[in-house]
Amino acid sequence: MAQLVRQQRVDAYVGYHAFGLQESDDADLPVPFPDNFDHRVFLSTHPGRLDITSGGHTHTATVRIEVWDGAPPQEDPAGWDEQAEAGFESTSGQVAVWSLHTGRADDVIVLGDTSGSWHVRVSCAGRAEAAALSEGEGTGHGVERYLMQFWPADA
Repeated sequence: MAQLVRQQRVDAYVGYHAFGLQESDDADLPVPFPDNFDHRVFLSTHPGRLDITSGGHTHTATVRIEVWDGAPPQEDPAGWDEQAEAGFESTSGQVAVWSLHTGRADDVIVLGDTSGSWHVRVSCAGRAEAAALSEGEGTGHGVERYLMQFWPADA
């Protein structure tokens, strides 16, 4: 049975319905955030980068990151508005949240001690509420919530 190795909670400043997770140091990425962002899909990938399309235009989403030593138990899909899975290559084992408005966030998210291939499952709740908030009052905090579960691709 897979074991939870570490978890972390971070805020993601969403702008233009978008935020990303990418290498903490993006100097060597062939396509740095937000180049080639695809707003038509919930989760898309580029080398060293995950792009997430939000339900709301401008707000701060809450993101819980979990790192597992194997595939985590599947979350009940009924509790989530969206779920998607993808492969992810990290050259450093350290990633950060990136925003169109603010660039790289200060928090470093440690996936592992070195480079590696990962599998990630991204789940989101609160999309309709974030969209309604964007149409009404404007911004909000923690209305849209994400769970990002990483585990080694070879597990």
